[in-house]
Amino acid sequence: MPSEIVRPTSEQPLLSIVIPAYNEQQRLPQSLRQIRDFVSRQPYAIEVIVVDNNSTDHTRGIAEEFVSEIHCLRVLIETIQGKGAAVRTGMLAAHGAYRFICDADLSMPIDEVNKFLPPQLDGYDVAIGSREAPGAVRYNEPTHRHLMGRVFNTIVRLFAVHGFQDTQCGFKMFRADIAEALFPLQTLTGWSFDVEILYLAQQRGFRIVEVPVNWYYKDNTRIHPLRDSVAMFADVMTIRRRAHQGHYGPAAHDSTR
Repeated sequence: MPSEIVRPTSEQPLLSIVIPAYNEQQRLPQSLRQIRDFVSRQPYAIEVIVVDNNSTDHTRGIAEEFVSEIHCLRVLIETIQGKGAAVRTGMLAAHGAYRFICDADLSMPIDEVNKFLPPQLDGYDVAIGSREAPGAVRYNEPTHRHLMGRVFNTIVRLFAVHGFQDTQCGFKMFRADIAEALFPLQTLTGWSFDVEILYLAQQRGFRIVEVPVNWYYKDNTRIHPLRDSVAMFADVMTIRRRAHQGHYGPAAHDSTR
């Protein structure tokens, strides 16, 4: 399927920033201040969506307090537990011509989102923030975490999404029509949701590109190396099984292999 150049309508924001948030009361205030300042500097229209995912702390209240400072901010609630469920809700509620998944810790500085937008980048369907593409830089990442990521990426490339060096960076951009085609088909609600989404995109022949980013390791991550690695491997096998069973529909020509 050929990619198109997207131009927003006069009433449509160019960019939607979707932030899934679960118990983020410590990190969210600083991140929203940075996003507020970023929004104020841009010449184009932006909306910001925080999706509270059953937080048991003050995440929702903090996000709602920022509505007075970030007038384009909406706060949504997703009661199905899991990052994938929160992202799906935000992406399908968004109005932007481009829709950006953004981790709440801003391990990729928010100013780098312009690397994913015209005029710096255009003519794609899905753009993946990559810590492995030429020009990308990782800061302060422990060796064991890097190795864990490389092992999982190898599994992903072998069994699900082919040809990409970093499918798990939490920063990804989708054209609006592509997001609306893919996210209703998503079935995984946990950490591996983006492998499923990228598998569906590749299955349909959508154009996927990697964008090198500067990425800063944050030591308060919630990923448990052993437990989550096993769970994510099981999810990849689930994607394979569902594809074999025809759950996702017939595959289109895969132009990204």
